[in-house]
Amino acid sequence: METFLLLGTFVILLILRVPIALTLIVASLATGLYMNIDLATLIQQMVEGLNSFTLLAIPFFILAGEIMNEGGISRRLINFANVIIGWLRGGLAMVNVLASTFFGGISGSALADTSSVGSVMIPMMKKQGYDSDYAVSVTVSSSAQGVMIPPSHNMIIFSTAAGGVSIGSLFMGGLLPGLLLGIALLIITYMLARKRNYPKGQPVDKKDIPRILGEGILGLLTIVIIMGGILSGYFTVTESAAIGALYAFIITFFVYRDIKLTKMGIILKNTFKTLSMVLFLIGTSSAFGYLLTLLRIPALVADTLINISPNSAITILMIVVILLLLGMIMDMAPLIVIATPILLPVAIDVGMDPVHFGVLLILCLAVGLITPPVGTVLFVGSAIGKLPIEKTSKGLLPFYAVMIVMVFLVAYIPSLSLYFPNVFVE
Repeated sequence: METFLLLGTFVILLILRVPIALTLIVASLATGLYMNIDLATLIQQMVEGLNSFTLLAIPFFILAGEIMNEGGISRRLINFANVIIGWLRGGLAMVNVLASTFFGGISGSALADTSSVGSVMIPMMKKQGYDSDYAVSVTVSSSAQGVMIPPSHNMIIFSTAAGGVSIGSLFMGGLLPGLLLGIALLIITYMLARKRNYPKGQPVDKKDIPRILGEGILGLLTIVIIMGGILSGYFTVTESAAIGALYAFIITFFVYRDIKLTKMGIILKNTFKTLSMVLFLIGTSSAFGYLLTLLRIPALVADTLINISPNSAITILMIVVILLLLGMIMDMAPLIVIATPILLPVAIDVGMDPVHFGVLLILCLAVGLITPPVGTVLFVGSAIGKLPIEKTSKGLLPFYAVMIVMVFLVAYIPSLSLYFPNVFVE
């Protein structure tokens, strides 16, 4: 009865479109009251879920992304990508993919990527003759790909939920699959552009190229500083995030100088707003996860999956299907906290490395970000492009196919996720 109450309340509230954080806490409180659990215990679990030094890196990553976003980094990265690849057939669409890859490595947020790059690129692509559904599809799929490129605060959330998996290993584990997915998206973007005869990009004036490249590289150095500090061992993840935020502040306000220091108030407000949502989700997910463990639901799921088939390949397939389905109905952050303690033991039982599983989980949930009915990135992209969700989803079909292929490659070829960690971290 307790299990039915916990999961039933959760599903009903989810169907009623109650915000996910409230859904988690209401289901937890209702079940706790039924089980006569002291509610202070649930509050303690929420606090415990947030009581992690590692999580201190998240506000700095969010702050760095907000500073660079407000300071015009998205426009500079678009110009930078345009110099590299914009001259090809469908070049503007390919610039979109490349810029999202760069920006994802700075912000670590698919939603911020879509809002920032998409607000510039989607109207620009439509103006130059690209179909609206294609422009939105390119934007949201490449933004989802960006969460794989380090640094990613979602990897930090997974590390915490998994009990302390190396964040450096997770960052490096996501790098190769993220880059390969970006290349695959560039290929499908180019193929569709040729098939539909989209225009070539406008050539860049040669005298502007040094300035554009210099400004773009200055922005991308944020990633180098963060990853270099972590991999060299000079900084912890939190220290690297703080230094990255400081660098972003200096570059934005004293080098680019597109905005005044008075804008810092708005930047901090946006940072606190995003951070409060992320931390509230982590806290409520921790209370929900505590009850799942108390009711032995993870153990039940693990036994069920393993008993269905002794074949590890089949078990991995079931894990992938579960993650893809869950990603369609829940947001990424709470799902990481909830799904990790349930599915990670299953993955370890069939021989998966925790880093391999973490990369696979993030990639599957990235697909969910652009999949109806609850794909937040899909909604934002459709709103920017002024398109109904149904039309955008139809235009996304070729991009879905590419991403699903990449999911299965990551699932069944562990070296894609483990090669860089083994070389650079261990």
